[in-house]
Amino acid sequence: MKTMHTLSVNAVAVAVLFSLAGCGGMSTTERNTAIGAGAGAVGGYLLTDGDALGTVGGAAVGGILGHEWERITD
Repeated sequence: MKTMHTLSVNAVAVAVLFSLAGCGGMSTTERNTAIGAGAGAVGGYLLTDGDALGTVGGAAVGGILGHEWERITD
């Protein structure tokens, strides 16, 4: 079971990296939103042991934080 969990986490990480490769034409806010959503999804997945609701919730929170990052850091 641990092997499956590790494989799933790695697959999500690879998917996030490939999706970020398309960020070349994005604004800084759009890029931060995408990065936040990806990181939030991975975090939600890990914290809830792969629960779909936790993954989606993590993506939503991460996306919001990524979108607001410039305001937070200024």
